[in-house]
Order: sequence, then structure tokens, then C-alpha cells
Amino acid sequence: MSRVAVMGDVAGHLTELQVELKRLGARDDVLPDDLTVVQVGDLVHRGPDSDAVIALVDHYLRNQPTQWVQLIGNHEAQYLHAPVFRWPQRLRRRSAATLRRWVHHRSARAGVAIVTDSEHLLVTHAGVTEAFWRVALRAPETAEEAAAALNEMLVLHDDRLFRPGVMLGRHDPAAGPLWAQSLTELVPGWLAGRLPFSQVYGHSTVNDWIDPVGLPPAIAHRITSDHASKHEIITLDGGRLIGIDPGHHTNPVIPWRSLELQGHVV
Repeated sequence: MSRVAVMGDVAGHLTELQVELKRLGARDDVLPDDLTVVQVGDLVHRGPDSDAVIALVDHYLRNQPTQWVQLIGNHEAQYLHAPVFRWPQRLRRRSAATLRRWVHHRSARAGVAIVTDSEHLLVTHAGVTEAFWRVALRAPETAEEAAAALNEMLVLHDDRLFRPGVMLGRHDPAAGPLWAQSLTELVPGWLAGRLPFSQVYGHSTVNDWIDPVGLPPAIAHRITSDHASKHEIITLDGGRLIGIDPGHHTNPVIPWRSLELQGHVV
């Protein structure tokens, strides 16, 4: 087993990314031998340095490809699939071409599985809803099978992968794993069923770290929140839903940390 750091949304904040990588042990843009980074997507937009963030991640994917796993978020999808929303910031052409190269060469993925001594976890950008797992993925029993199916959907540019939900005013229990909103689409479906495996995701959390609000009772008694790391764990029948989006906007949210696990990526 080695260290796996699952990093939430970066949102165009280069300095915050560099500070976190240094905390994890990176020196001179080199990851330590015992570390694999899984970044959940939404590298870009909101912050001021999206193009520089893409360039730094591309450095790791070129030089330490077995130690950096890059997932696609809904903001990267704007440059990979038919855009479904307007965003005032745009990547430079070179950065957009880099994103497309990552997908073409399978350097970027839609999902990945992490195996620890105690559980198997599926990592995606926004989480796989119960309806998407059952209908689009045909109910795979393992995180490894689910990740493989999601990555095949990315290669095929399957529209279901990119399907928006409540965040664009289209509440959909089967919103895709680039778009599912945790409070209204991801968690409710699994409250009524049984998780086949645990999940880790960014994109959204049921907590609002900046402006906390009360949670529904069905969730409140199942959740453990770490405000220093900006992590939340919702314990359900069959596994855990672990949200790690720090909620960066134009300014970064501080403090935050990656989720660190002892395990390996499959």
C-alpha cells in the first residue's frame, strides 16, 4: 500500500494547488515516490490561473504518468463535448487542446477505483447517483467495474456521462457523474437503496462551507464534517459517500486539504 491523495476541485487556483502539493511532499515539481495524486476534475475556471494549472498538471502527466490520475469535471467538459452552459472565462486554445489530448490518449478519465485494506472506492467528479448506476451503468457490483464503464463512456463521448441536472435547472435522478448535485441528486437516491461500494467526489457537498445551513434530518445524523479539510463523510448502508470539494470561487477557500488514503489505484 502507498499514499493516495484525492484532491478536490482546484478551480483555477495555481498557488493553492502548489501549496497543497508541497504539503504532500512534492519538491521542484516532482512527486515523492510513495504518492499517487487523483484529482477529481474542475481544474479550471473561477480562479485567475486556469491555463497555468493545466500546464502544471500536464507536466505531471508527461513526467510521472503513473503517479497522477486526472479526472474530468463539468468545467473541462465544456472543451470536450457540446457546451451546456456559458462561462465568462475561457481557456487559451493551447490549454483546450491539452485537455483534448489527455482524453484522446486516455491520460484523463471519468472515474477510477481505489482499493484500501478496508474498502473499494469509486472516485468521480460529482458522484454516481443510484439511478445512473442502475440504468446507465447497469448496476456494476464493484468500483473497478464502474470505473471501467465510465471511462468507456468518456472515450465514446456518451451523452449520458455529460447529462446535467439540477445545477442547470434540470433535476434528474440520473444526472451524469460530471454534474450530479450531492444534496438533491446524489445522496437522496442512495438513502433509499444500498451502496455497492463507497464513493469519493468533488463538485459539490451537502455542507456549504462558506454559509452553513441546516441539513435534512435524514442526512444530518449520518454525516461527519471536517471543516479544516473541507471533507464530509455520509455513512450509508453498504458504504460511504465522501465529498471533498473545498468550494473555491474567485478567491480560494482556506484551509482545505486532499483526502489521504493508504491504498492503490486500479
